[in-house]
Parts: sequence; structure tokens; C-alpha cells
Amino acid sequence: MYAMKPKILVAEKIHKNALDLAATYADVSLETNLTPQELIKRIPDYDALVVRSATKVTKEVINAAKNLKIIGRAGVGMDNIDVDAASKKGILVVNSPEASTIAVAELVFGSLLALNRKIVHAHHSMKSGKWERSKFEGSEVYGKNLGIVGFGRIGREVAIRAKAFGMHVLVYDPNISAESCAGYDVKYYKELDEMLKHADVVTIHVPLTPKTRDLIGKEQFRLMKRSAVVINLARGGIINEEALYDALKDNVIRGAALDVYVSEPLDSSPLAQLDNIVMTPHLGASTEEAQINAGTVVVEKIKDYFMNK
Repeated sequence: MYAMKPKILVAEKIHKNALDLAATYADVSLETNLTPQELIKRIPDYDALVVRSATKVTKEVINAAKNLKIIGRAGVGMDNIDVDAASKKGILVVNSPEASTIAVAELVFGSLLALNRKIVHAHHSMKSGKWERSKFEGSEVYGKNLGIVGFGRIGREVAIRAKAFGMHVLVYDPNISAESCAGYDVKYYKELDEMLKHADVVTIHVPLTPKTRDLIGKEQFRLMKRSAVVINLARGGIINEEALYDALKDNVIRGAALDVYVSEPLDSSPLAQLDNIVMTPHLGASTEEAQINAGTVVVEKIKDYFMNK
């Protein structure tokens, strides 16, 4: 067990439940909206740092940390943390990807139904005083092929829900085997291009890496059915946005639903001018439950670290 109470700097807002939990084993300072210079100045005093996505934990911040043992990212990705610099200094980096699994899986189907049934467009039509039933004929998901790119925690939860909708599930993930998918009643594909040819819906659930950047681009869209739709709730950049715009504008595919973008917050995009797309502002983890879990899970991991020291 750690000899003294560790000092934790919480640099971004996390749920009160998480702060209360942290206070049971540590001295906690909540200091949000620190500038990079202020963070560098404050970090030498702390044993642990908790951030979300806005705070950049750069090499300069890490080098200034004299006592830092662990960095906790309350959320999924760690794009905002220089993990290599932390590792070189022996600083552990943890996150809470499990916290938003259900929220993201549910949003896949919220986005898909909104797109397929033209719910958003019909809503705006009604709000403007119109009654345009014939304009908003949609399509069902029952019996359709759902192609999942990435069969980790979220991909598997999506597959379970797809079965409830009566969909057939196709899977592509080069990091797993067909045998590991056996319990989910899915069809495993070794090649992404082959799966894309058969999918009516393609949903992305992989991290953004050099290998996955522009994973879906012009060539992939041309392999897909003209009636197909794509959904990206993972990370901007996995789908090439210029190629997506062209594919939607030229009806190479039928539609798309996006929650993530190459540049966030999204200032302006030609995608927003299209009628065959549903766009949300990175809401994947934006549920009350996921927000509670994001903080409490990472605070628990920090607690386990110090309790085992």
C-alpha cells in the first residue's frame, strides 16, 4: 500500500461520484481549464493526473512531472496523451474504454434508424409546419446484412443488438480469428473488401492508427452496394471524408451516419449540405451512465495502482 495519501490533480470535469470515490483514498484537487503553461507549473506537486479529451498531456508536461506515477484518461482514446514519453519515465497510463461500450452500441442503432427511416429530416419538416409522408419513405433493417469492422467490446455489443433486429452479422477484424467469433453467430471475413461487397450497413469500431487511417475510401465505396450505408462512431479519419462526400453526392452509396470527424469540433463541412447523411457532435459516450462510468472506472484503476504499491 502507498505510504502516504496520493495527490491527484483532476484537470477536467468528471462526475461527482468519481470525485467522491477518489477522495476516499487521495487528496484531490479539481482544477479545470488549466492552460498548458499552468499545467506544467502545477504538475510537479501531484502523484496522479486525471484528464478527459481536452487536456493535452504533452512531453513537456510529462517531463515537468517530478512525482507523477499514473495518468488516467476518463474515456476511450489516449490521443491527447504522449504515451511514449510517459512510458520512458515509468508513468503508467490507464483509461476507461469499457465505460461507454453500451452507449456507443446503442447509438449505432439510433443513428441507423434515424438514417433509414429519415427521422431527422421528417422532424425538421414537421417543425416547419409541413406534412410530407410520401417524401420520407424509408427502409427496414430486418433481414439486412450488418458489416462490423472491428469486433472488440463495442463490435460485439453491436452484434448482439443486431440479432434482436433480425439482421445478419458480418465481421472483419484482422486481429481475431473466425473461431473467436463462433459464439456470436456471425460470418467472419478475412478480407475487408470481400465483406464490403455483401454488407447493407457498415459500422466502424476500430481505433485510429496509421493502418486504419483512410481505411474506407474511394475504392472501398465503389465495392459497396449502391443501397448500402456507413456508420462511423469510432474516430474521424478512418473513413476518408472527401471520398465519403463524393460517394454520397454521386449516389455511389445510399447514406451515412457520422458522430466523429477529422477535425473536431467541426466548424464547417460540405457533408452537412447533403440530404443523405445524419450527423451528431461526438455523442457516443454522452449518456448519464457512461459519464458516471468514465470517471469512476479510471479512478478505481488509479486506486488499485496505489493500493498495490
